[in-house]
Amino acid sequence: MFILKKEYLPSYTYLDYEQWEGKWELIDGIPYAMAPAPGWYHQKINGRLFAALDEALKICNQCEANMPINWKIGDMTIVEPDVVVVCKPFEEGLYLTKTPEIIFEILSPSTAEKDRTLKYELYRGKGVGYYIIVHPIEKIAEVFLLDAGGQYIPQGKYFDTPFHFEISGCSFDLDFGLIW
Repeated sequence: MFILKKEYLPSYTYLDYEQWEGKWELIDGIPYAMAPAPGWYHQKINGRLFAALDEALKICNQCEANMPINWKIGDMTIVEPDVVVVCKPFEEGLYLTKTPEIIFEILSPSTAEKDRTLKYELYRGKGVGYYIIVHPIEKIAEVFLLDAGGQYIPQGKYFDTPFHFEISGCSFDLDFGLIW
């Protein structure tokens, strides 16, 4: 059986990425075509999630939520999480360069495998404090917390109960029951 080695694949940079038409993510120099615009239910959950975070973060003048935004990790990696929470100082511009405190990815059939594996490892390796995988069909949000050793520890699966987040001097509760 022939196994394709990474060194045989072409490698691209942010300069290449800027020239591409359509929606792409670039992870470690490898391009990933993004699915067409997310479906109705995916976007509805995305909007509700952002609204719930925006409301919860009103008690914190240091952190903000945004959706979706390009996160430029380096010249060979740029991804577009569904929802992020970033704490100051942060820049306003075409893309985010600071590591988000929290990332939410809403699963869809075309992205589920990448979100569960590749992005899970990428976000863990880049120090994202919380990674939440949202299952829209099952109406469950899996919360992972980055520990001091750089590993994600499952915090539980949430349907209609709040989770307490602690980030960069702020803490807030997010009621997952509000997003379905």
